[in-house]
Amino acid sequence: TSPVNSPDTEDYIAYCFHSVEGFSKVFSYTGNGSTDGPFQNLGFRPAWILLKRTNYASDWILWDAKRDAYNVMDSKLSPNTSGAEYTGSAVYIDALSNGFKLRNTDGSSNSSGDSYIGIAFAEMPAKYSLSR
Repeated sequence: TSPVNSPDTEDYIAYCFHSVEGFSKVFSYTGNGSTDGPFQNLGFRPAWILLKRTNYASDWILWDAKRDAYNVMDSKLSPNTSGAEYTGSAVYIDALSNGFKLRNTDGSSNSSGDSYIGIAFAEMPAKYSLSR
């Protein structure tokens, strides 16, 4: 018999993404713990950004340009929880024409030396669009 919690008796889910130039970007970065946080070059203005801290237990963080159509963006969701939208300086981020810049020291997105992964989608994907 298999031991309890053996890998061959557990169910797993994998979410796999890849970057599409001008449309989406999968990325990783290391936090610096400063309000002058890391800049992530995406090659487009982001409409939607999802981040996850990887070296500690932490919620996912999501920002979008529909709820915050200006900088600094300060409204976030944690889609892995049932919590309400959070707004405040702890989660400041700037959406720029070619990426985003973190403007916070919050551990869930910019703790010094911590590792993060994310995916972003373009506000106006245009790399391969055709005119009429």
